[in-house]
Amino acid sequence: MKNSILQKNQSDRLILYGVLLFFLGLIVGLFVPLLANPRMGISSHLEGVMNGIFLIVLGLIWNRLALSDQWLKITFWLAIYGTYANWLGVLVAAIFNAGEMMGVAAGGKQGPPIAEGFVTFSLISLSLAMLIICITVFTGLYRNMRQERKNFAE
Repeated sequence: MKNSILQKNQSDRLILYGVLLFFLGLIVGLFVPLLANPRMGISSHLEGVMNGIFLIVLGLIWNRLALSDQWLKITFWLAIYGTYANWLGVLVAAIFNAGEMMGVAAGGKQGPPIAEGFVTFSLISLSLAMLIICITVFTGLYRNMRQERKNFAE
């Protein structure tokens, strides 16, 4: 398969970046009481841990994706961006008491306009990134399944 070297490299990096994000999420958890909005701090802690696990799992299934090199690269970078933007956007909201877009999670608090702008941008862009990731990963897994069935039938 022509993607095998690229996929192996990306798989290893997804797992590495996943462990790093998991670790960063744990570190945030230690500082929750010191943040301007501890409720958002807990959210950032959980986002780091859960998104770290997501990257690790994605890295473990990465070699099962039947996608072109271009789509592998796009999906890889969207996964890195989406997971880290999720953690960082919520952390910024916790530090600056922002999160107007987050409703109940932010406790109705509103921070400085620059922080609110950053949080809003990160939430919208990461949502789009994660939707694209889900579609491409599903497509890649489905194509792989069809190829394996076809090869098995022959």
